[in-house]
Amino acid sequence: MSTPRISVLMPVYNAAGTLPETLQSIAAQTLGDFEVIAVDDGSDDDSGKILEAWGRGDRRIQQVRAGRVGLVEALNLGLSRCRGEWVARMDADDRMRPDRLARQAALLDARPDISVAGSLVEIFAEGAVGEGMKVYQAWLNSLVEPGDIAREIFIESPIAHPSAMVRRDELFELGGYRDAGWPEDYDLWLRYHAAGRRFAKVPEVLLYWREHGDRLTRTDPRYSVENFLRVKAHFLVNGPLQDRDGLIVWGAGQTGRRLTRHIVRMGRPIDAFVDISPRKIGSRMREAPVIGPNELSSTWNRYRRPMLIAAVSSRGARKLIREALKDTGLTEVEDYLCAA
Repeated sequence: MSTPRISVLMPVYNAAGTLPETLQSIAAQTLGDFEVIAVDDGSDDDSGKILEAWGRGDRRIQQVRAGRVGLVEALNLGLSRCRGEWVARMDADDRMRPDRLARQAALLDARPDISVAGSLVEIFAEGAVGEGMKVYQAWLNSLVEPGDIAREIFIESPIAHPSAMVRRDELFELGGYRDAGWPEDYDLWLRYHAAGRRFAKVPEVLLYWREHGDRLTRTDPRYSVENFLRVKAHFLVNGPLQDRDGLIVWGAGQTGRRLTRHIVRMGRPIDAFVDISPRKIGSRMREAPVIGPNELSSTWNRYRRPMLIAAVSSRGARKLIREALKDTGLTEVEDYLCAA
């Protein structure tokens, strides 16, 4: 077989109810120069039979039987079989628009500085989509250009994994997928970011992302809030916080306490907290003083090159904090980052 331009990498586990719909959406792509590497991760339903039947009818669809190895190992096994210049992720319960592969390939062709091409997404479900997922979808779809994505990358995972297309060689250079006890997709995007790679999205919905109670993000402890905080702390301490002689955290509430617990465990002390609550101002947390916003400038000026982390989860509060820091003369990314 000739080498395809795109490899669609799709792990499959007990997806018989949705897999035919997913495969149909892939087979209907306007750009036909692709292969599908479908890794059957030990399914005990009819997923394997469905893949076999589709493979007989379409040689581009290749089944890889993995046994039950888990998501990360299944992804790496599939990646080792991918031959395309680009790797497009897909999940076995989602749908892609017919021009998804063509539009993302065009973006990567036109912009060699971009390593990860995503798209806008539309979340769907058998019933109503929850309010939290609607908020996440709106946030995801507001991030399109590299600067937007880099600015927000420590808030949440800024690319829906099954919407991504990456350059295969770069993914290998970065070590593929890894299981560090936290979300493997967020870990991957943070490694891309730490390596100076850039992200962009096709500004249209190209992926229909299925929401249901059995998703790994709902059932696997790696995707818990605590593990999201752990991965953020790891990459903050080993990235933006290096060579900073002062660390100020805006937010002495629950999110700030939980995030800084992991930061301190990694050996990075907190120099001050900022909070607006009169009850908290003047107290101490993590052996650091809690100050009011009016004391920030004087505290900031004690250090040669400090960094501030805004760790308040409310989107409305985040906007107000950004406005206050801008008024103080601080620049986002260079002087401060939002991490909640």
